Amino acid sequence: MSATTLAPAAPAGPGLAARAAAFARACFAGPLNAAISVACLVLLWLALPPFWDWAVTRATWTGSANACREAGGACWAFVREKFWFSVFGLYPYEERWRPATMLAILAAMVLASTQRRLHGRGLVLAWAVAAPAMWILMQGGILGLPFVQTRQWGGLAITGIIAVYGLALGYPLAILLALGRRSELPLLRWFCTAVIECVRGVPLISLLFMAAIMLPLFMPAGVTVDRLVRVLVAYTLFTAAYMAEVVRGGLQAMPRGQYEAADALGLPYWRKMRLVILPQALTLTIPAQVNTFIGLFKDTTLVVVIGVFDFFTTLRAALGDPNWLGFPTEAYLFAAGVYFVLCFAMSRYSQHLERTLRPGSR
Repeated sequence: MSATTLAPAAPAGPGLAARAAAFARACFAGPLNAAISVACLVLLWLALPPFWDWAVTRATWTGSANACREAGGACWAFVREKFWFSVFGLYPYEERWRPATMLAILAAMVLASTQRRLHGRGLVLAWAVAAPAMWILMQGGILGLPFVQTRQWGGLAITGIIAVYGLALGYPLAILLALGRRSELPLLRWFCTAVIECVRGVPLISLLFMAAIMLPLFMPAGVTVDRLVRVLVAYTLFTAAYMAEVVRGGLQAMPRGQYEAADALGLPYWRKMRLVILPQALTLTIPAQVNTFIGLFKDTTLVVVIGVFDFFTTLRAALGDPNWLGFPTEAYLFAAGVYFVLCFAMSRYSQHLERTLRPGSR
C-alpha cells in the first residue's frame, strides 16, 4: 500500500452553521457579554435605518448640486463629479493617461511583491526598472512626453508614490539601522542610535518642514532639489527610524541559541543574518510591522503642510468648488472608505503571512 493511501485526510473546516453557533455562544457567554451584545444590537437598530435612508434611499447618484439639496439625502453625485480629480489632482487633463498607467504599474508591482513564489532577483530587477520608468512617465520631458512639474501631481497618484516608495526604501534602511544599533562597534552603534532617536524624537511635520524649507538653505548656489524628492527623503528617514525599532525588537526576541548555532556552522556575519536570524526576527514582528506600515501610510496626508496635494487634500480642495458647496460628509466618507480598503488589505495580507510563515509551515 502506498504512502499516499496511508496519509490521513485533511480535516474539514467547520461549516457555516457551526461557525454561526460558535459566534452566538461567544456573544452571549455570560451576563456581561450578553448585555454588551444586546447594547450593540440596539445601537445598530437605532443607527442603521436612518443612515440607510440618508445614504441609499434618498441619495442622489447623478445630477447637480441643486438636485442633491432637493432630495435631502447623500450627494454621491459630488463624489462622482470629483472622482477623477481626487485620483489625478491638477495633472493636465489630456495627459491623465500617464498617471493612470503609472498607478496600474504600481498596483501590478505591489501585487507581484505579495506573491512569495515571485520573490527573488527577478522581482528586484523588475522594481529597479519599474521605479525610474514610473517617475519618467509622470514627469516626462523625454521620449516625446511633455514635461509636467511635480507641483501639478496630486491625488491618489501622489499618495501611492509617497507611500510605496517611502516604505520600500525605508524598510531596508530600517534593517541596516537596527543591525547597526546592535553592533559591537561603538561608533557604528552610537551613530545608528543617534539617527533613530533624533528622527523618532520629532514629528513628521517637522521633518517635512526641514526638507521643504531648511534644506534648500544649505544647498550650494544654483543647486536645487525637487520638492517631491525632498518629501520622499524625509518620509523615508521617518519610516526607517520607526521600523528600525520594530526590527530591533525582533532581533532581541531571538533565542541566543540561534546565534550560537549559526556561529557553530561557521557562517560569516552577513550570511548568518540573511539566512538564519533576520528571516525569523522579521517573521516574529509581522503584526508590529504592519501596524507601523498602516500608521505611516495614513501619515502621507501630512504632506499638505508643504503644498503637496495628496488624495485626502484633493478631496478637501474639491469642497471649495462654489458649484458643489455643502457636501463635506460625502467627501469624508468616501476618503474614509478608500483608506479603510487599503489599510484592511494590508492587515489581511499580514494575517496571511502569519499563517504561512508560522513555525512548522512552509
